[in-house]
This record gives sequence, structure tokens and C-alpha cells, in this order.
Amino acid sequence: MIRVALFLVLIVIFALAAVWLADRPGDVAITWQGMRIETSVMVAAVALATLIAVAIALWALLRGLMRAPTRMSTSLGERRRRRGFNAISRGLVAIGAGDARAAHRFAAEALRNTPGEPLALLLTAQTAQLNGDRGAAEAAFRAMAARPDTRLLALHGLYVEAQRRHDTAAARQFAEEAAQAAPALPWAGEAVLEFRCAAADWDGALECLEANRASGLLDKPAHRRLRAVLLTARAMAAHEHDRDRAKTLAIEAARLAPDLVPAAVLAGRLLAESGEPRKAGKIIETAWRANPHPDLADAYAHVRISDSARDRLKRIQSLVRQPEGHLEGALALARAALDARELGVARAALAPLIAAPTQRVAMLMAELEELTGDAGRAREWMGRALHARHDPAWTADGFVSERWMPVSPVSGRLDAFQWKVPVEEVVVEAGMIEGHAAPAIGSSPPPAPEPPPQEPPAAPPPRVPNLRRDEPEPQAPIIPLVHAPDDPGPEAERETEDEREPHDDGWRRLTAIFRS
Repeated sequence: MIRVALFLVLIVIFALAAVWLADRPGDVAITWQGMRIETSVMVAAVALATLIAVAIALWALLRGLMRAPTRMSTSLGERRRRRGFNAISRGLVAIGAGDARAAHRFAAEALRNTPGEPLALLLTAQTAQLNGDRGAAEAAFRAMAARPDTRLLALHGLYVEAQRRHDTAAARQFAEEAAQAAPALPWAGEAVLEFRCAAADWDGALECLEANRASGLLDKPAHRRLRAVLLTARAMAAHEHDRDRAKTLAIEAARLAPDLVPAAVLAGRLLAESGEPRKAGKIIETAWRANPHPDLADAYAHVRISDSARDRLKRIQSLVRQPEGHLEGALALARAALDARELGVARAALAPLIAAPTQRVAMLMAELEELTGDAGRAREWMGRALHARHDPAWTADGFVSERWMPVSPVSGRLDAFQWKVPVEEVVVEAGMIEGHAAPAIGSSPPPAPEPPPQEPPAAPPPRVPNLRRDEPEPQAPIIPLVHAPDDPGPEAERETEDEREPHDDGWRRLTAIFRS
């Protein structure tokens, strides 16, 4: 509408100008080279306008002829680019559909029509990966790495290829380059942190963690937790040669994550060795309230190295009140009571647990019965310990260890270990072993009940393959992840005294194995 109005305004202006010139007639005379030309003003104006229009038309024609080759070349290039992008689009669809032959054909067409296009290089690399040609894929990624606009994408592809061929050194190099070029890149920051932890480079891992935090890859709670884990690992590494440094690091780790059991245990023990039992006790008490653990109870019992067994029992009795009724509290109290030869306290602590005992409960009951002089019942509890359900253990990615480690040996994940029961078990509840007198010699044993039907043991979970083949295997003891058979219970057939004598040596060896 505006254009139409503007056109009409221009028409009116030209009409008014023509009328104005017509109302004011005059003559125009031109003398040149002895020639004289006379005409009216209107005719001169029309001739001048015509001359200008012809000049403009001639210039446009000449300019079009001069630019024709360039325009033709540009048109052909645009046509090839359209064909190349069409091939890229169809090739990506073929890759998604798993059609390797079509993807290879479209990748070749894309490279022919758009040889320098990043998407064509990416299509070539992905086609090579789909065909299993890792050499071609790596060559395509290296070509992309030479371009600044595709360098990060190429580094990611090279990192993945290095992991597939289990080349840890190359994978770490590509991750380090990507993290240096783009600190906010999530995969690069996580990979560098993982590699440095796997190499036990705790100082480098802390630097990487701080860089990830500054780049916004971690929130504050996650940063505090991971920093505490790394400080604990660093303190454990410095424990042998620099105990003061280890103590400082462990205290800081316990401050950042009060529920991190290894940090509190290490800080408590080092403070106790340096003559600071009160500070050690506070750190362990805080951790115990958040996460009761047998290592915490043991460290708390020995915050004063010179204390007697009865003093340690009193200290444990004060610890287990917060929180009350926890399984670990009862076990810690029973352990301290047995060490102090307070058998009544130990029996009272274990009484609520013997209806469905775990291995630790059964072992403590066996030791209690042995101290009371009832070798028969001690033997029965040792037998139950063999078939009782597992106690919690340090578990990460299906790997079970008797000690905490900062990094999972399976996946390399930081802070992967959790204190939990390794597998879910189905255990038939058995009645308590009642009474304290052994059966009379020569008495006939009660008939054993038919055992309940048991499901076959479940197969252990498959272990995730470790991509870092050059790392040493962990040396920590591993608890086999199998379902334990049902607890035979107290009604199992008992041996007579004559039958027990030949097996005393074997029983003693079994006791020694469990105690170790």
C-alpha cells in the first residue's frame, strides 16, 4: 500500500513538472563546431532524459556481459552445494537406519560436491565407523582436527576411537587437548578428571576438579563431595611419608563431607596419634551420626591408645546412643564387650539380631559361646556363619572390596564405592539357638527338618570391561558375589561329642579364617 501511494505521488510530481514546463515555453540553442541547434525547452528535456535512459541501458548490458562468467560459475557452485547437502542429509539418514552401503555412496557424493564441508567430513567418519574401518574414521577426524571450526568435534571422535582400541595414553591426550581448548566441555572435563584419578595423580585431579567447578560443570554440593574424596585419597597416599600433611588433608576432607567414612576414620586416627583425642572424637561422632560404620566405631574405641578394654567399652557405649538401635551400633558394642570380657553385655547387644543373623553376628555369637566354654554352640554358630547372609561391604559397579577406594577399578568413576549389601539374598528365617547347655553325650539328636526348597544361586553380575588395560589390577580382597544358601538354622542335626573331637583342628582353622 505504501509503495502504491509513493508511485502515485511520483506520477503527480512528474505531471506537475511537465505542466510547469509547458506553461513556461522557451528556446534552447546549442552551437558546436560551426553548427547551431535550436529547440524548445520541452524537447531538450525529453531528449536529455532519453539520452540518460539509453546510457543506463548500455551500461547495464555491458556490465551483465562482463559478470556473466562469474555468475555462471556461482550458479554452478550453488547447484553442487545443494547436491552435496542433499547427499549429506540422505547419508545421515542412512547411517541412522544402519544402511552402510547407502551411507558410503552418499558420503562419496558429498565429498565430491562439497569437499571442504565439515558435515561431509563428519559423514565420512561416521560411515567409516559404521563399516568398522577405524583407520578411515581416524583419518577423517584428523582432517577435521586441522580446521578450527571442527577441532573440538574431531578431538571427541579421536578420543572415542582411542578408547575403542584401548589406547589409554592417546585417549588422555585428546581429552587434555579438548579440555584446554574448551574448559566448559563436559565430556573433556569428566574424562581428564577420570584419567588423572586412575593414574593416582591426586594433585592434578584436584586442579581439574576446580577447573570443572569454575566452568559450571559441577554444582556446589557435588564439588564439595568430590573434593573431599580427592583430599582423602591424597591423605591416604601421604600417610606413610608425611603424616602431618595427611592429617591436615583428612581434617579438611571430613569438614567438607562429614558423612565420608574414610576421611573421618583417617582424620580420627591421625589426631589420636598426635595426642588430640577430643578433636578426633568429635569428627568421628559427627560421621557416626550421619553414617554408622564399623571402621568409625573401631577408630572411636582407640582415640586414646593407652586405654584398657573396659575404657574402650565405655566409650563405645556412649557412641552407640547416637543413633540408638542401629545394627552397626549393636555390633560395635558386642565387639567391645567381648574384648572387655563383659559377656552379658555382648549377649544383650546381640540378642535382637540372632533371629536372622548376618555373618558378622554369627561370628560374634560363636566367639561369645567359645568364651563361655560352650564349644558345641560355638561350632554351631560357626556353621551358621558359613551360610548366613552377607553383611554390607564396599561395593562399586559390581566389584566388592574389604577396603574403600576413591576410584572404581571397573569403570574408573570417582566416589563410586558405597557401603551396602553386595547382593540381595533370600534367607529363610531360623529360630534362635535357645539355652546354654550342650546336649548330653550319647543322646540321640533331634531329626533334622526337611530343608526348604532353594532357588539355584544367581549368576554373578557381568563385570564391565575395563577400558584401561594398562592399569594394574586392584589388590584388595574381593568378596564373591553369589547368593548364599539358606541358613540351616538351629534345628540342624547336631554331632555328638565323640563325633566332634576329630574335627576340632578344622574348626579352629575356620575360626582363624573368619577372625582374620
